[in-house]
Amino acid sequence: MKAMTLDTVVAAVHGQLIRGTGEHSVARVSHDSRKAGEGDLFFAIIGDRFDGHDFISRAAENGCRSFIISHTRWIQEGEAEGLDLILVEDTRKALQELAAWSVRDMGLLTIGITGSTGKTSTKDMMYYVCSQKYKTGRTLGNFNNDIGMPLTVLSFPEDTEAAVLEMGMDHFGEIDTLARIARPRIALITNIGISHMENLGSREGIMKAKMEITNYFDENSTLIISTGKDLLRRENIRGSYRLVTTGTEETDDYVIAGVRDAEDGGISFTMHHGGDEQAFHLPVPGRHNALNAALAVAAGELLGIPMRQAADALRHMTLTGGRLTMKKNKDLLIIDDTYNASPDSMHSAVDVLSSVKGKRHIAIFGDMYELGKDSPSWHREVGAYAASKDVEAVYAIGDEARYIALGAGEKGSYFASKQAFCEDLRRRIGRNAAVLVKGSRGMAMEEIVAALVDMERE
Repeated sequence: MKAMTLDTVVAAVHGQLIRGTGEHSVARVSHDSRKAGEGDLFFAIIGDRFDGHDFISRAAENGCRSFIISHTRWIQEGEAEGLDLILVEDTRKALQELAAWSVRDMGLLTIGITGSTGKTSTKDMMYYVCSQKYKTGRTLGNFNNDIGMPLTVLSFPEDTEAAVLEMGMDHFGEIDTLARIARPRIALITNIGISHMENLGSREGIMKAKMEITNYFDENSTLIISTGKDLLRRENIRGSYRLVTTGTEETDDYVIAGVRDAEDGGISFTMHHGGDEQAFHLPVPGRHNALNAALAVAAGELLGIPMRQAADALRHMTLTGGRLTMKKNKDLLIIDDTYNASPDSMHSAVDVLSSVKGKRHIAIFGDMYELGKDSPSWHREVGAYAASKDVEAVYAIGDEARYIALGAGEKGSYFASKQAFCEDLRRRIGRNAAVLVKGSRGMAMEEIVAALVDMERE
């Protein structure tokens, strides 16, 4: 973040400096009192289970002197002495306003990415492609909401030229907020699945929410979509902006062909565009990742990065942790795909598991969240899909996951908790196996991965 005076902050967030002078400068922002220190600007965010104002004294003890607050009830006699206090109506909105101001002030070229599945992998790919030409920043971890994305933007070094920003949501209006902050010139939508169905009502509702990423587009903006047998098709999209399609159909602007598993565990394919053909190799598993890569390649060409240069960038990429990460330990190959889960991504992960040669195939699944009233049938369908592939055993953990076990039939086994499953882990898994671990983020299935790794150390 570019250093700024408190007077500048006050103007950006439409606040009022009620204590201190506006001459002091801040160079970082924080909403975590444990990490806030000298030269930082602390936002006292009010959440569902906490009030950041309760932690101001802790931040001050760590050397922080500048604070964005929305009330003064926390101030005891002498407690605010020596502090700079900026009063706003809503600290969360103030954080968003400062991030929006920073995007404009830095002149950032922003690329927004959303979709039901694959958006984090696509973000990583876009980052590697974009970095071929620009000093690029990107969303880290799961910082893709109305607090995380502003914090991401405000963490970029002042010489950052481009920003690749993942935009998540589970309700209408959330992507609109993120798009208002980032004002993306290019937006990528990976797919329209069924995640968050219970909040958005239908796949059409999910698409409407995802399309909010175009709310601040103009005629110089571009939307890039991955097509197929899906709602994301040219005929379903209306707007004054440019539309670019990617996929496996001859009518797409960027056409993927010949996707195949490679000997190193990655995938290879070719891509055609405007008479040009380019070979690609990704060092990550999953044929679906060719679709994600095509989005990044199409965006790269809009930014002046040719396909051959994008291919070189993607050949050396790595994905954010917890996404189809292969961990080899003695006689086990552990496929860590624990970051999140939906029916579509479960299918893709099973396909990756089935593609592993020379090993027994075992799937360990946790609950999939926010699927609405049809959640049992979606879980049952995932179990049936896994059982139809070359999968020897399907272990299901959690409340809803019982339906995965039911769908898997004789191959399925159900456990109420991770602890129950991990008892006698070696007997359940055996040796010389490829083991897929996947579930929604709240299930913390990485604990299973850790248990498998520890088992192999014994």
